[in-house]
Amino acid sequence: MNEVISVVVDYILTNRTELIAAFFGIVSVWYSRKNDVLVYPTGIVSVLLYVYICFNHKLYADAGINFYYFIMSVIGWINWTRKKVDEYVYPIAYCNKKEWIVGLSVFFISLFSLIYVLSHWTDSHTVLGDSLVSSSAVTAMWWMAKRKIENWYAWILSNVVALPLFFSKGLYPTVFQYIIFLILATWGLITWRKLYTQSQSQPTNANNIEIL
Repeated sequence: MNEVISVVVDYILTNRTELIAAFFGIVSVWYSRKNDVLVYPTGIVSVLLYVYICFNHKLYADAGINFYYFIMSVIGWINWTRKKVDEYVYPIAYCNKKEWIVGLSVFFISLFSLIYVLSHWTDSHTVLGDSLVSSSAVTAMWWMAKRKIENWYAWILSNVVALPLFFSKGLYPTVFQYIIFLILATWGLITWRKLYTQSQSQPTNANNIEIL
């Protein structure tokens, strides 16, 4: 029994940075699902820790994308708290045609740029997977900062690709985190669609509804 406890304690101490990052990442997505602005301060803790973790494991695109998350988290934090005449400037909504074009353009430009950079300038062995996870997450973060429902589709894609990628690197707490992310992203999509429907009948109050 003491040996088991010793192994568990040793694992926690050895992987404490990843465990802390994973914990705050899960908390952040939970708040995002609830349409709660606390998604951003909790997320900032997670993404800054993951910059360090991903760089050490040669996941350079993911390290870069986590720094991008940090920047977009600050922007999103500002956007989500902005109000005009007691209404949010960025309520939950679907993308219009322009926002779809911008989002998909960001995705493909990021994807091909990352593939080129990782193939020619790094020693990465997971070029395609790393690039796909990062480019879909770039698009997701862009849409999320504007409270667009489509952000959840992009997060789901990113999470599905990330699972085998992090498993291959032996980052098991992060694999567990991405399983939770996938569940919460699906749940978040359902929740935000319901909130949007409610906002059509209660336009001034729907984005303030408490979600459990």
